[in-house]
Amino acid sequence: MARLFIFGLGYTAKRIAEEMTASGWQVDATGSAGNVDFGDEDAVAQALEGAGHILSSVPPDRKENTDPVLARYGDRLRGRSLFYLSSTGVYGDKQGAWVDESSPTGTGRRNARSEADAAWMEMNARVFRLPGIYGPGRSALDRVREGKARRIDLPGQVFSRVHVDDIVSGVTAALTQDAPPGVYNLGDDLPASGNAVTEYACRLLGVEPPPMQTLEEANLSEMALGFYSENRRVANGKAKRVLDWRPRYPTYVEGLSALLSS
Repeated sequence: MARLFIFGLGYTAKRIAEEMTASGWQVDATGSAGNVDFGDEDAVAQALEGAGHILSSVPPDRKENTDPVLARYGDRLRGRSLFYLSSTGVYGDKQGAWVDESSPTGTGRRNARSEADAAWMEMNARVFRLPGIYGPGRSALDRVREGKARRIDLPGQVFSRVHVDDIVSGVTAALTQDAPPGVYNLGDDLPASGNAVTEYACRLLGVEPPPMQTLEEANLSEMALGFYSENRRVANGKAKRVLDWRPRYPTYVEGLSALLSS
């Protein structure tokens, strides 16, 4: 039986675990929903010993500027079949231009993530750079329903996004095909403004969109302000070529419509 060990069973990794389990794999994991304590080095070592594939979805420690998994277990992971969930935030602001896996990184607001991304690349991992993730319980539909949706007056500002199910299909393709190490962008086919996504969610729900605001009027958190300071389009051609991956939800239109119907 093929075995997968996951560091950090969060929103996305939990769905990857469910898919691999349904395919007949044995999956062990750390995290609140996992069966292995991250701090129990003996238990982790035992689980790693039998795992043919290892996936980490643990974000870097921004205070320490380190990757917790590599800091604690890096020596045990060398030479293994590694997979890492990263972020397209490593590309920084490109003023709306397209980026692909060859684009420079490390110039954005997420220095810790960029360093972790580079560290996993040095470990010869398959690194999946993910844009804004949405899915059940975490989408523009939920923000509209909760009264938390905003429209910010920033002409030309766009970003990429990806449905969680499309991350699952991309990562599982890499796991089952033993994909070559390297970077893979997993994003949909239509980078778009947050305003367009919010407006479509409002149309689906039959409500008026929230008023347009300036950044100052929106009184955003520091993290949210950082998000709006970056503007880029993320190309997904490599994942399509190498993994034979195609997003089930190529745009937010299909993704939100499916979420509403479900």
